[in-house]
Amino acid sequence: MLYRTADDWRAAAQKRVLVYGMSGLGKTHMSSIVRASGHWFHYSIDFRIGTRYMGELIADNAKAEAMKVPFLRSLLMSDSIYIGSNITFDNLSPVSTYLGKPGDPEKGGLPIAEYRRRQEQFHQSELSALNDTSYFADRAQALYGYPHFICDTGGSICEWVDATDDNDPLLTHLSRTCLPLWIKGDAAHTQALIARFDKAPKPMAYQPEFLLNCWNTYLGETGLGEDKVDPDAFVRWTYARALAHRQPRYEAMERWGVSVTADEVASLKGEADFIDLVAVALERRAS
Repeated sequence: MLYRTADDWRAAAQKRVLVYGMSGLGKTHMSSIVRASGHWFHYSIDFRIGTRYMGELIADNAKAEAMKVPFLRSLLMSDSIYIGSNITFDNLSPVSTYLGKPGDPEKGGLPIAEYRRRQEQFHQSELSALNDTSYFADRAQALYGYPHFICDTGGSICEWVDATDDNDPLLTHLSRTCLPLWIKGDAAHTQALIARFDKAPKPMAYQPEFLLNCWNTYLGETGLGEDKVDPDAFVRWTYARALAHRQPRYEAMERWGVSVTADEVASLKGEADFIDLVAVALERRAS
């Protein structure tokens, strides 16, 4: 690890952290707090995906929908209007909207083959964005003069690594650049996330084998055809299973860095609190 003790961390002129965990437990909250200090460069993986690696895919998908409207088609064909995504740190919906949900097209669903194709596009885009971490960490200091760096990852990072492999290429790259920091949730947090998702189901990325297994199981249990599946019903049914699937993968990643609780993250008020929190996490690991 970059910082083996709390004293190493506190004394470091350059502090670099990569935060991961279930979406909704405080990754972006933590990153926003340290960014507000003016000393930290905030590298958002989802923002990088949406602007660099999937930007054209997102814009072309919007254009394809607009081309179905004769009035908009004529304007697009004459270059009279421009369509693009207005993605920001606080609004990453263009990415999730492109990913979509599988099922009945009359309810906004995608054919499962198209859905899996977009899932793979996201998979490759996330790998590319994660592998850009060291570049952005160096760039943040060399170009902008930021002494410190925080990488705010997506919830699906655990799907693309084998944390039990000492030579996993992605984790090796990331841990040489940053201190991996896992935000751990408890059973109550998990239930709260499930309840929140049930109210507003959103697209998410899945490991291909997990997705296919869930899809086939859901079709078998409901007896529905692929084009009759309610997209929201499917992703609600899948969500708790996805959290259970990811939990041991997050746990396996813990040995590459340190961990804090979601409650500890919720109590953060400023940069000093964050530095203290990481120091405590390093002390816990050492003991």
